Amino acid sequence: MDFEQEKTVWVIGHRNPDTDSICAAIAYADLQNHLSETKYEPKRAGNLNEETKYVLRKFKAKAPDYVDDVRTQVKDIAFRRTIGVSSSISLKRAWEIMTTSNVVTLPIIDDHNEFTGLIVNNDIAESLMDVLDTKILAEARTPYQNMIETLNGTILVGNAHGLFITGKVIVAADSLPMAEENIEKDDLVILSDRESMQKCALKHNASCMVICGGTQVSKDIIAEAQDKECVIISTPYDTFTVSRLLMQSMPIKQCMRRRNLKKFDIEDYVDDVKEVMSKARHRDFPILDHDGNYVGMISRRNLLNMQKKRVVLVDHNERQQAVHGIDNADILGIIDHHKIGSLETPVPVMFRNQPVGCTSTIIYQMYQENGVEISKQIAGLLCSAIISDTLLFRSPTCTELDKMAATNLAKIAEIGLLERHAAEMFRAGSNFKSKTTEEICYQDFKTFTVGEIQFGVAQISAMGRNELDEVKERVLPYQTTMMEERGLNMVFIMLTDIFNESTELICMGEGADQAVERAFHKQKLNQGYRLRGVVSRKKQLIPELLDAIQQNLFGQGV
Repeated sequence: MDFEQEKTVWVIGHRNPDTDSICAAIAYADLQNHLSETKYEPKRAGNLNEETKYVLRKFKAKAPDYVDDVRTQVKDIAFRRTIGVSSSISLKRAWEIMTTSNVVTLPIIDDHNEFTGLIVNNDIAESLMDVLDTKILAEARTPYQNMIETLNGTILVGNAHGLFITGKVIVAADSLPMAEENIEKDDLVILSDRESMQKCALKHNASCMVICGGTQVSKDIIAEAQDKECVIISTPYDTFTVSRLLMQSMPIKQCMRRRNLKKFDIEDYVDDVKEVMSKARHRDFPILDHDGNYVGMISRRNLLNMQKKRVVLVDHNERQQAVHGIDNADILGIIDHHKIGSLETPVPVMFRNQPVGCTSTIIYQMYQENGVEISKQIAGLLCSAIISDTLLFRSPTCTELDKMAATNLAKIAEIGLLERHAAEMFRAGSNFKSKTTEEICYQDFKTFTVGEIQFGVAQISAMGRNELDEVKERVLPYQTTMMEERGLNMVFIMLTDIFNESTELICMGEGADQAVERAFHKQKLNQGYRLRGVVSRKKQLIPELLDAIQQNLFGQGV
C-alpha cells in the first residue's frame, strides 16, 4: 500500500467549483500543512471556470487535481506485495516461494513487469499427480537450469541455459539390454555410476544424461558427450529421488492460468471489487496499474483493512453538492458559510460555519488564530475569493469581516486597487465566447431539495447587460437539457449584472413560474423576471424560492 496515500487528507469544494471553493481548498491545505504532520492536498470536484483560472494564473498557483469520486479504491487498501515471478521458474521453486511467503497464489510477470498469468498451489499439486507422459518435460521446454536447481546438481557438459525440447525421460540404471532397447535419440536418461550405461546413452544420441549419486564421470565420457553435444548433470541424489524430483523442474508456464482471470486496476472502487469477488471462486486477485504492470495481490481478507478517503469539505455542506461517493468517505471537517445542509457524519467532526460572505474569510481568520504567516500567493487567492463571492462587497451576504479580510489580504498580496483587480476577474469570468453552453450553465450551479421536488440554480455573472443578453439566447433552450441530465423538476438561471446590481431570472419546469411570481411578486417580461438589487443566490434568491415552493406544495395538498 502507498503509505503516503494513507496519511493524506483531501480538501475539496463542491461539484461546480467557483473561485471561493478552489481558493479555500488551496489555502486550508496550506494552513494545515503548517500545523500538522499529516499531508493535506487540495482537490476539485469539477471543472474550473474562467474567473478562477485567471486568479490561479495571476498568483501562479497550481490548479488542484480533479477528483470525481471519493469512494474507497484498491489503492486505499493494505494489499499484499507478493513478488511476481517468471513463467520459466520451476514448479519446485514456485512451491518454495509460496511456502516461505505464506501465500497460495503467485502472480506471473514478463521481463517488463506486465502481468501474464498466475499459478495456485493446487495447480502445482495437480500437475505432479497427473504426470503420466514421459515426454512432458520436453513439451514444457524445461530449462536445464531448472533441473540443476531442483536436483541440487552440477552441470558437467553443456549450456545450463539451454532447453530440453525433444525426447522422453527414461531411467536406465541396471539392465543394459533394456537400455539398448528403450533409449532413443534426444532422450533424457537418468543413470547410475555404470559407465557402460552412460556409453549406451551416448551411443543412442541422448540429449541429456543425469548421473546420480554424485558419481565421478570419466574424462572419456565427458569428451564423448561434448563431441555429441549431450548435456551431463551430476546430482547427489539416487535414481528414485531424481526421477521423483525431475518432474518438479518443469517451468510453471506449463500449468499457469492465463485466460478469464479476474484482475483489478489500482484505481478500481472497492464496491465494484466486492461484487466481482462475490462471484469468483478463487481466493487471490492480481492488481495492475494503468499500463498493465503488476502491483500486488488482493483477497477478501484485505478488504477488512481498507481505509476510507479522508476529506475536509469547504464552501458547502449539502450532500447533493458534494463530490460523488461522499457517503463512503471519512469526513474530518467542514468549513462553510452557507445554511446547514443535509450532510451527516457518524461521529462528531470539526464543523465551522459562520454567517460571512465567503469561506475564504473564515480561513483567513484561522490563519490569524493559529499565528501562521500568510504568503503573498495565498493572500492573493483568498482576497480574490472574497471579491468573487461578495461581488466586490456589493452582495448583501458581505460583512464587515469580509471587507476587513480582503483589505488586509490585498496588502499582503500587493494587489493595489481592489476595483481594478475585481474588474479583471469579472471580465475573465464573463468571457462567454470561448465556452460551450454546457460550460456556461454549469460553471456555478447548485441543486436544492424541497420534499420530493429537486431544483437547480445556476448563476451567470457579467460586467454589463449586453453580455448577459447574448448569453441568454444560448441558455434559454438549454434549460430542457439541464432538467433531463440532472433529473430536476425545475431549473432557474440567474443572469446577474454585477455593477448594476440586478438579476434577470429565467426558469423552466412545472411550478417554476408560480414560485418566482409568489416569491418576488413579479410578472414575466421577455421570458424572464427582472429582480433589481438581487445579486446573491444564497441570501436573496434561495430562501425566497424555498419558501415559495413549499407554499405551492402545501397549496397542492402535499
